[in-house]
Amino acid sequence: MTGTRTTCPYCGVGCGVIAGRSAKGAITIAGDADHPANFGRLCSKGSALGETLGESGRLLHPIVRGQRVDWNVALDTVAHGFADIVAKHGPDAVAFYASGQLLTEDYYVANKLMKGYIGSANIDTNSRLCMSSAVAAHKRAFGEDLVPVSYADLEVADLIVLVGSNAAWCHPVLFQRMLAAKAQRPQMKLVVIDPRRTATCEFADLHLPVKAGTDVWLFNGLLAWLHRSGFSDAAFVEQYTSGMAQALAVADATAGDTAAVARACGLDERQLVEFFALFARHERAITMFSQGVNQSSAGTDKANSIINCHLATARIGLPGMGPFSITGQPNAMGGREVGGMATMLASHMDLENAQHRRTVQQFWNSPAIANKPGLKAVDLFEAMHAGKVKAVWIMATNPVVSLPDADRVREALRRCDLVVVSDCIAATDTNALAHVLLPAAAWGEKEGTVTNSERRISRQRAFLPLPGEAKPDWWIVAQVAQRMGHREAFAYENAHSIFVEHAALSGEDAAGNRAFDISGLAEISGSEYESLPPLRWPVPARIARGDGGDSFSIAQRFYHPDGRARFIATAPELPVHRTSQEFPFALNTGRIRDQWHTMTRSGRSPRLTSHITEAYVDLHGDDAERLGLREGLLAQVTTRWGSAIVRVRCSGEMQPGSIFVPIHWSDQFCSHGRIGALVNPVVDPISGEPEFKHTPARVERFAAAWFGFALTRSSIDTSSLDWWTRSDGTDCVRTELAGQQSLPDVRAWAAHLLGSGEEQVDYRDDSKGVYRSAVISGNRLQSVLFIARNAELPDRGWLSSLFRKKVLSIADRDLLLLGASARPGADHGPVVCSCFGVARGAIVSAISKQSLQTPQDVGRVLRAGTNCGSCLSEIKQLLAAR
Repeated sequence: MTGTRTTCPYCGVGCGVIAGRSAKGAITIAGDADHPANFGRLCSKGSALGETLGESGRLLHPIVRGQRVDWNVALDTVAHGFADIVAKHGPDAVAFYASGQLLTEDYYVANKLMKGYIGSANIDTNSRLCMSSAVAAHKRAFGEDLVPVSYADLEVADLIVLVGSNAAWCHPVLFQRMLAAKAQRPQMKLVVIDPRRTATCEFADLHLPVKAGTDVWLFNGLLAWLHRSGFSDAAFVEQYTSGMAQALAVADATAGDTAAVARACGLDERQLVEFFALFARHERAITMFSQGVNQSSAGTDKANSIINCHLATARIGLPGMGPFSITGQPNAMGGREVGGMATMLASHMDLENAQHRRTVQQFWNSPAIANKPGLKAVDLFEAMHAGKVKAVWIMATNPVVSLPDADRVREALRRCDLVVVSDCIAATDTNALAHVLLPAAAWGEKEGTVTNSERRISRQRAFLPLPGEAKPDWWIVAQVAQRMGHREAFAYENAHSIFVEHAALSGEDAAGNRAFDISGLAEISGSEYESLPPLRWPVPARIARGDGGDSFSIAQRFYHPDGRARFIATAPELPVHRTSQEFPFALNTGRIRDQWHTMTRSGRSPRLTSHITEAYVDLHGDDAERLGLREGLLAQVTTRWGSAIVRVRCSGEMQPGSIFVPIHWSDQFCSHGRIGALVNPVVDPISGEPEFKHTPARVERFAAAWFGFALTRSSIDTSSLDWWTRSDGTDCVRTELAGQQSLPDVRAWAAHLLGSGEEQVDYRDDSKGVYRSAVISGNRLQSVLFIARNAELPDRGWLSSLFRKKVLSIADRDLLLLGASARPGADHGPVVCSCFGVARGAIVSAISKQSLQTPQDVGRVLRAGTNCGSCLSEIKQLLAAR
């Protein structure tokens, strides 16, 4: 297929994408069959990338204090503002807050400016929120932040243990590779350890619904059991590791009794022993962990407790085995490689190592070098709130939505003397607080590299021109650096010139002492950079341009000074904040299948908003019944830090006493769904990663006097509404509404909300609390509004379809206010397969009429589930229900 080969900007799988143009000029997106991460597959988000492009909603020009200015004014404002604050208050009074959405080259330039020229380590990243516990665990165990597993290992493993990872939804392409391997080798086992019964569990041989926060008990129990049962590899432990005696002593003391471990973890003891035996029997075992492990006040210990079990059994560094941290963002690892976090230097060098500091400073020829760790994300914004950090530059992220205790983050930015934001989107919760807005290039417009979860470096390539006055992030940072007096050091001409400098630095004083080394790429030409194929590090100079990383093994070489791996004694601890009578539920937050972060990109795709259209609270059916809640009603979720109002859902995934709310909704899409404001700001003491998976909460019914929805051709004014949430569909904008007060003059209120047209028809039944209205112009539907005293409202699907009609039929007009078609099956419910737009009703109908038995049958008839596969769990559930 012809087109531009690039890399998906979503999760850490790092899928290859081919972007092209159709005969009519539209952007086409397809998976790159030659890319070793995905071999042509894309998930629903990746497949819909073409729908997220375009200039609508883009930040296209520099803005200073609300006024459009040219680049010179904007850059001078930032440079002089930072320089003045450094001169008056010192380098630690300023900070950068970056993102895994940046390319490696962007990250490198920002890190170089802050640490080597401003002289502070106050550069942190939203990767702190998802991967820093894994980073800290890797460094403690291996001496360096490295991942000793590849995707190919997953296909030859005999046992895969997924811990705190809903891979079916969050890393679907990689999960489908696992399922394909399992289909070829049915003896391969899949274990899922997760408090929720997620979509991933539908494919598991064993699901352990572990009590939230008890992972260390579980893996300490496994370590003790393996040793007690004779499965430790004494020769490997003796030759290549240290510290096992201490780690084992803690494991024996805290989790040496299997029955006690089962009680602590809330598990059936027989299930626990079954898992222990599976791990013991399968030498080729991979433990893949993600946010459910990392996002914890004990996240680093959780990760190390997993690594301990692999070290004890020598299940590391050989095909099909090892601990595998799967990253959440497309360039979380690339940011780590260049030192884009407050606790590290570039090229995996240590900030607190004097020799490493000298190496980096000499290579950069910089006037200063940070000599102590900077402020980690949560601490950074707390210092801003306290007035210690007086200027911040936020790049490609939305912390007012994504950070914990997000209302305090908002207040911190209000107190800050200078807030600079580089972004490609104009309206975000964070941008609303910026003094300076800088228009950045978006995906499809910028050049550089990203590194995925298996250490594979891939190129992102531009296939679109820069719109308006947008510029690449590296250019913006370099221009500010030059205006701060560092012209020669930041005289980059393009992304290639940055990459080769980054590669050269990785080889400085390496001599085999660091795993990260890509110095073999330090002299590639511009054309070689342009055509750089996906490759895994290390690529040291002696290997030059070969894909040296594929043979990389740490089985006999670790990166502590003595060359040994370290066992880490991990004493289990419960979450800092416990549930109580006032806050009896444990709030867990996370992603859903078809949305990404704060929806600034994925929220632009009608296809992606059709699966789950609004934020929700998922809770156990018994808890819902006790609270007088049912599906479709609204509930207020409250913690010590904030509250939200979201739709009630009882999916069957939750344990009693636990609730789940997705993270994606912001003030741009809803009135009361910004979940970061509810999350407690407690962090892991080692990694600084926040406790997103356990915040004490209470759930109460939201006392709505009425519920409703509006379907309109453009967004409505929501300022007078008590509660609302919006999603942009293909044919219309859908706004869900609710109010706490009755509507005395509902007709006048509806007319104000919907606007006027040639014809307005309505229906009102005060005895039932029902009102329905439609506006028609030129015999074409302009808007509809449905109001009811309860949440029982018509399906939105058929009504939405009327907006694509150029002329309403007589039957459509007659049935419009009924809200349902006379044609059976017209209301198909929510979309299940986003890749092909297949609704739940269509699947149910096909299963019934054609006696379909398997997901493969459904795929053959409807195509549903045949692309990324992330909907297969729902298809399985529909098959089971029929």
